[in-house]
Amino acid sequence: MSHNNAILVLGAGELGMSVIRNLARRSEAFPGSTVTVLLRPSTIHSSEPDKQRDIAELRAMGIDLLPGDLAADSVTDLAALFSRFHTVVSCTGFVGGKGVQLKLARAALEAGVKRYFPWQFGVDYDAIGRGSPQDLFDEQLDVRELLRSQSETEWVIVSTGMFTSFLFEPSFGVVDLEKNTVNALGSWDNAVTATTSEDIGNLTAEILFAVPRISNEIVYTAGDTLTYRRLADTVDEVLGRQVQRVEWDMPLLSKELAGEPDSPIRKYRAVFGEGKGVAWDKDQTFNAQLGIEVLGVEGWMRKNL
Repeated sequence: MSHNNAILVLGAGELGMSVIRNLARRSEAFPGSTVTVLLRPSTIHSSEPDKQRDIAELRAMGIDLLPGDLAADSVTDLAALFSRFHTVVSCTGFVGGKGVQLKLARAALEAGVKRYFPWQFGVDYDAIGRGSPQDLFDEQLDVRELLRSQSETEWVIVSTGMFTSFLFEPSFGVVDLEKNTVNALGSWDNAVTATTSEDIGNLTAEILFAVPRISNEIVYTAGDTLTYRRLADTVDEVLGRQVQRVEWDMPLLSKELAGEPDSPIRKYRAVFGEGKGVAWDKDQTFNAQLGIEVLGVEGWMRKNL
């Protein structure tokens, strides 16, 4: 294994699998590159059909499997695992709970990895700032501060906006097809940026292998940036129906969050309702500037609904 071309991906969920597929494809143009994924031993040896299918796909792509537990292992344990790799890409999401993102960043620095892509696939945490309704976002700012405070490990943050599929997640409640309703978060003029997980995987691989190398930079992507009004219009157009339109203003979202302060969904609704740091101009994004084709919300709907 050439340490200079060794890439470690943390996690193989929806985004992780997309990132791994695209890294495996793109790495063929870079001789000596290897892609490894860190998974819990229980996942590697799972008898669940979905996990068995993913493991079989990983093996078929020639991806090495590295056992480890991001939640249970210490910073020192993780650093020992990370130290074999040039680049670490975290695709873990927030499922590990509080403290995991900061632990992973500390492990990457302790390991002396040359390049680290933290789990920041989402909103513009700098623009949102501290003390937002989603308390997990403060830790994302802690990670940024830690990475910016040092110069040994290069970092790259990929800001993607919301996963496009989440806009249509019934539990999120923005597009409620069962009730034939679109609910606007904050106001109808609020905008949201969204990118599909497939496009995030492709764009992350393009960013990782870009020449000249991208380092110590926030890179923005967007499959689409649209207002909730435009979203409702698009649902009408694509599905040939007239949805009901309900505005969930900030007083309502704040009241609901106060009633269920531990609800992740209510936290997210309130953050997006505030409309800060959750949308940016698609024309200024990495994919637009390089002319990389991505799937917008309308295209995603035609493909999936």
